[in-house]
Amino acid sequence: MPKDNEKLIGYLPDDTPPFGKLLIFALQQVIVMFPATVLVAILTGFDVGVTIAASGLATLGFLLITGRRIPLYYGSSFSYIAAVSGVSAMVTAATGDKVAGIRAAQTGIVASGLVSIAAGLLIKKGGPNLVKKILPPAVTGPVAIIIGLSLASAAMGDASLNWAIAGATLIFTILFSVYLKGTLGQVSILFGVVAGYIVALLMGEVDMTPLLTAKLFSVPNFTLPSFDSWGLMAVGAITPVAIATIPESTAHLLQIDLYVNNLAKKLGRKKEYKIADLLGENLIGDGIGDMIAGFIGGPAGTNYGENNSLMAITRNFSVPVLMAASIIAIIMGFFGHIAGIVNTIPRAVIGGVSIYLFGVIGAQGVAIMLSEKVDLFSAKNLAIVATILIIGLGGAAMPNGMIEIGTLKLPAIATAAVFGIVLNLIFELFPAGDSEQQEE
Repeated sequence: MPKDNEKLIGYLPDDTPPFGKLLIFALQQVIVMFPATVLVAILTGFDVGVTIAASGLATLGFLLITGRRIPLYYGSSFSYIAAVSGVSAMVTAATGDKVAGIRAAQTGIVASGLVSIAAGLLIKKGGPNLVKKILPPAVTGPVAIIIGLSLASAAMGDASLNWAIAGATLIFTILFSVYLKGTLGQVSILFGVVAGYIVALLMGEVDMTPLLTAKLFSVPNFTLPSFDSWGLMAVGAITPVAIATIPESTAHLLQIDLYVNNLAKKLGRKKEYKIADLLGENLIGDGIGDMIAGFIGGPAGTNYGENNSLMAITRNFSVPVLMAASIIAIIMGFFGHIAGIVNTIPRAVIGGVSIYLFGVIGAQGVAIMLSEKVDLFSAKNLAIVATILIIGLGGAAMPNGMIEIGTLKLPAIATAAVFGIVLNLIFELFPAGDSEQQEE
C-alpha cells in the first residue's frame, strides 16, 4: 500500500469509531440535519420537538429494518411541504382545530409510507434490471442535481441575513474540509459551524432567547393520525408526493454506493459494499420511516442529501455513528435546552454552510452520471436530462416552488422526477433506432 493511503482516515458502514469520536461525529450529523428538518416543521405547523424526535426514531427504524447496511439519515422532506401545509390549513379552517389539521396530514404521511414500501417490494421482486429501466442514471443524476440546486435560494436567503457571518462560515468550512486531515478533517463541517458561530458572537448577532426560555425537560406534543373523512382526503392529496421521493432516494443511494466503495478502495479494503443493490430495502426503510414519523406527529421525510454530503466530505459512513445521531435527536426532542442551544445558531451561519452542502448534493448528481458513463450525445438521454433539469429548476424558481397549470399546483421536484421517469419509460417501450438503422 502506498504511504498516502496509510495516512487516509475514513470509516466504512460497518466501522465503529472510538466512543468519544463517535459522539462528536454523531453530533455533527445532527447539526447538519437540524436546520432543514426544523424548518419543515415550522413551515407545516408541526411540533418542533416531535419533528426532531421523529427524525431520530425514523432513522433508527430505517437502519434496523435495512440490516444496518445502508448509511443514510432520515429527515423531513421539502417535497411534502406544499401538500401537507395545504391539507393541514384546509382542515384547520374547516374545523377551527389546528391539531385536527395536523392529524389529518399524518394520515396522508402514513399512507405515503405504504407507497414507498410497495415500490421497494416491487423492485425487490423485479430485480436490478427493473431499477435500471425505471430509474436509470439519466434520471437519478439530474434529479440529484435539482435537489441540490433548487435549495440554492434557501441557502442564499439565509446567507443574505448577514453576508459577513455567512461568508466567514463558508470560507472556514471550505478551508477546514480541504486542509484539515485525519480525524480533524472528519469534523470539518462542525468546525465551520462553530467558527461561524464565534464570528456571530463577536458581532453580537447571536440571540440567546431560545436557550434562556427553553425548559430543561419537555414532552413533545405527540399526536395520532385521524382515520376519518379528513384523513381519507389527506391520503389522496399527500400520497402522490411519495413518487418524487423514490428517484430522490435512489439518487442518494447511488451516491453513497459510489463514495463508500471508492473509500474502501483507497483504504485498501477488499470488501465490496453492494449498497446500490439494496434499493428495494432502501425504499422499504424509507416507507417505514414515513410511517413512524406519521404515527407520532412528525412530517414526512426521506434520506437526507445534506447528511450524505457531510459523509462524503468527511469520509465517515459509519452506521453506528448514524445510530448514535438518531438517539441524540430523540433525546433533543425531549430536552429543551439541547434544542435551545442549536436554535441559537444564527440563520446566516446555516446559510453559509448550506451553500457548500447543497452544492455538494448537486455535484454528486454529476458524479452519478460520470460514474455510470451516461452518454450525453444520445438524443434520448439529452431529452431526459434536459427536461428534468429545466422543469425542476424552473419550477423551483416559481412561487413556493410550485408549477401552476390552471388550478393545479404541482411541486417542482416531484413533477420533474415523474416527467423524467415517464419519458424514459416511453423510450423503453418504443425504442428509437440509431441513425444507421434508420438509413438502412
